Amino acid sequence: MQRSAPFRRVAALAATALALLAAATLTPYSADASAAQSDTRVARLDGPQLAAAMTTLDSSEQIPGTAWVSDPKTNKVVVTADPTVTGEKLDRLNTVIKPLGEVVELKRTDTEFKLFIRGGDAIYGSSASSVRARCSLGFNVKRAGLPDAFLTAGHCGNPIKSWAESDGGPEIALVPENGSSFPGNDYAIADYPAIGAVPHPSEVYLYNGTTQAITGARDAVLNESVQRSGSTTGLHSGTVTGLNASVTYKEGRVTGLIQTNVCAEPGDSGGALFAGTQALGLTSGGNGNCSTGGTTYYQPVTEALSAFGATIP
Repeated sequence: MQRSAPFRRVAALAATALALLAAATLTPYSADASAAQSDTRVARLDGPQLAAAMTTLDSSEQIPGTAWVSDPKTNKVVVTADPTVTGEKLDRLNTVIKPLGEVVELKRTDTEFKLFIRGGDAIYGSSASSVRARCSLGFNVKRAGLPDAFLTAGHCGNPIKSWAESDGGPEIALVPENGSSFPGNDYAIADYPAIGAVPHPSEVYLYNGTTQAITGARDAVLNESVQRSGSTTGLHSGTVTGLNASVTYKEGRVTGLIQTNVCAEPGDSGGALFAGTQALGLTSGGNGNCSTGGTTYYQPVTEALSAFGATIP
């Protein structure tokens, strides 16, 4: 099958999963550097109070426009509320966090938390789908005894079961029964046909005419440098700023997310978060944009791979 230029980019967005350690860089020894490294290792282990606060928040009522993550630098759970959390909603949030005392710090953001999905290009609802929307392909995967497939966001796979390389175009992949999980999680899988599938290399498109090969998957590491590729804003870089974060969108709460300062916008949903050759996550949502910056959250790809019995490549 001859691929169109747009789909070559979509197929190239496919990559691998999350692995467990960032690449190390050799630097001269210094006491300050040694202390900083030690602090980072300790910070990744939440204390009982932080863990208890996270459990309380994750089991609390869902207030759209809120997010929280354990911040090892301050040894607090940082709760963020967007501009929609006012009046009665803010009162309800304060009722939840006030009993937690000094363990919790409340912050405000001036932009709304939202899922990064919209109508457009990259991977679209096909002619067989009643929903017209655009997301981004995350990573191509393999499964023993099953057709090859790709991963994307669950909030994309819930409404759209049939995917195409152009808006309303012919189907190139289909979300199987129980192939999408959202809210709670935010991942979905779409099967390529057993015969006649479009080419689907294990790569991420870098939006400069080149691709990054993806050869494995691992978990994200706090403070590591990462990149995100998506169909709206292309390639952007940043840092992992939190792990095991929770966000309550209007559509529901998602837990266990990777938090970063990498920007994203609607249509980037499902796109690849990666570090070098290693796949890390699938773009879920966040706040802000790529003009002013923002906070973005990602579904860990290792969890999606485990759920579907898949591997990269």
